[in-house]
Amino acid sequence: MIRGLVFDVDETLVYYEGYNNRKWYEEWIRPELLKRGIDLDYRTYRKTVTGELPRSYVERLGIDPVEFWKLVDRINLSYRKLMAKLGRIKPFPDVSALGDLKNLGLKLAAVSNASQECTEFVLDLFSLRNYFDVVYGKDYSHLDGVKPNPYLVEKALKSLNLRPDEALMVGDSAHDVLAGKRAGLKTVNVTRFGRVEGADYYVKDLWELVELVRTIGI
Repeated sequence: MIRGLVFDVDETLVYYEGYNNRKWYEEWIRPELLKRGIDLDYRTYRKTVTGELPRSYVERLGIDPVEFWKLVDRINLSYRKLMAKLGRIKPFPDVSALGDLKNLGLKLAAVSNASQECTEFVLDLFSLRNYFDVVYGKDYSHLDGVKPNPYLVEKALKSLNLRPDEALMVGDSAHDVLAGKRAGLKTVNVTRFGRVEGADYYVKDLWELVELVRTIGI
């Protein structure tokens, strides 16, 4: 029986027109780092994001990790605000299915590797936050707790008072699937950008997710 769902946010509920991670880093993040005497190449930065290197790795450059990631997140928020102003952040057309899921009596959580402020910004932009009982972004007290680490998923389950077998993890990426699996949840891959190996279920959109939940049972 399913009592709740844990959602990824970026590329699952909303998307960014023309977004390219390397271009974003080179044009937005790196110049601000260089102003502060921080020379971190893109490849190393990506390794800290994907979990190949711990997020505390920047200590080797003489940088406080928490302050580093707070800086990155402040820049990210500025980027999101500009993209919103330009109309380049958009919700997927099926996000209205969140209302159907709530009407089924399900508890909903949103978890993101972006900061709390960045996550709430995009959810508020399209009045999506009201669908969620809890929203969790990056936790600066546990920098390596971002997906694929299960920390945020487990944090959401605890807040919703749900056991792992009572919830599904819903996302678009391998990190979402891994985080869900490591937290003991069945996982649903929304195949907007192709299938991710290892998920328990696959849906093309959130309307199919509604039908899947009904099929599994609530």
